[in-house]
Amino acid sequence: MSTPLKPQIAVPRSNDRIVNGVKYNRSGSGRSKFEMLAWLYMRLSGVVLLVLVFGHLIANLMVPEGGVHAIDFGFVGGKWANPFWQVWDLAMLWLAMLHGANGMRTIIDDYAERDGARFWLKLALFLATGFIILLGTLVIFTFEPCPAGADPELLASFCPGA
Repeated sequence: MSTPLKPQIAVPRSNDRIVNGVKYNRSGSGRSKFEMLAWLYMRLSGVVLLVLVFGHLIANLMVPEGGVHAIDFGFVGGKWANPFWQVWDLAMLWLAMLHGANGMRTIIDDYAERDGARFWLKLALFLATGFIILLGTLVIFTFEPCPAGADPELLASFCPGA
């Protein structure tokens, strides 16, 4: 036997249906599958992110001698000299940013009551997410720990001429 929803619970912008006095919030059959795909993405990306993050933590904190104290400019430079770690960190960056942005998009949809506020908040979210993804991708693939013509005093110990 179904019970009616409590009257103090408000469901904004819903496609409510009332059946036998009980209010149901069901999406119509004509809607796109974006929300279902976004929901599925959150679950799958969360599982992949767990593997990527724990792999990252193990490789950075447990494998090197000295743990967290071994992480410095030279460690990161040596790690990003390997394409495997570039792709690993890139996948972690992209998945984490898109996962977080999708979660924030859902929060904005749930709590921003006015259409205009929802639009501007999502626009700011998408622009910030795109900027961080672009900047992070550029840093990962253009990072040069041994720039040509740099002062040898400032170069890492593994650079030629240091």
